[in-house]
Amino acid sequence: MITKAQIQAIKALADKRARVEQGLFIAEGEKLISELRTSHLTVKKIYSTTPIWTDAEVITEKEMERISQLKTSNNSLAVVQIPHYDLSNVEPAKRLVLALDRVQNPGNVGTIIRLADWFGITDIVCSEECADCFNPKVIQATMGAIIRVRVHYTNLPLWLDSLKKEGVNIYGTFLDGQNIYKTKKESCGVIVMGNEGQGISKECEASVTHRLYIPPYPADSCGSESLNVAIATAITCSEFRRE
Repeated sequence: MITKAQIQAIKALADKRARVEQGLFIAEGEKLISELRTSHLTVKKIYSTTPIWTDAEVITEKEMERISQLKTSNNSLAVVQIPHYDLSNVEPAKRLVLALDRVQNPGNVGTIIRLADWFGITDIVCSEECADCFNPKVIQATMGAIIRVRVHYTNLPLWLDSLKKEGVNIYGTFLDGQNIYKTKKESCGVIVMGNEGQGISKECEASVTHRLYIPPYPADSCGSESLNVAIATAITCSEFRRE
């Protein structure tokens, strides 16, 4: 039986402060937990309503409902140690890296992590204002990609400025940019994606060396003002990989 103290500790992990203090996050679902168990991440505890794994603690469905962060609880939940990655190992001069500037919707951040995994991008560098990648909603949206994609948080304008001084290509999407389908793009560098409502900040824009634009179709259409940041990321990454 799971104790009240365990329930409280797990439920607390819905809050970023508790995740930082404990160095733990939660993941739910049999498929995701199966991937975590064979990954480089450290699974501290598994709870399940059925004896799927010998190292899991079997609890009731009612108890699972109490600790789950989902609207409809799954059959299993794991408590996992938060990994720490070294930003100095990120090499945008040699490979493509994503940078997120104040992307605050957990669903968007999770989807972008999943997109990075699909397009072979192993590092995402986030501004400190971005949604926490270990938020339960983000974890679920990554569909396991959080295992393979390293997410870093830093002073993004400062990091981008240092890369610009080193001659690294820094790409960003703007309404006054060059048509992404007609602009030559390199296979390495940084792609900056901006906030849902405000786009790329002035501080980060100052380091962008290549301004790109995703045109609507037809070009003179008067439809939506902008694309969702995750959709824009998918189009941008696809175009870079196409070349």
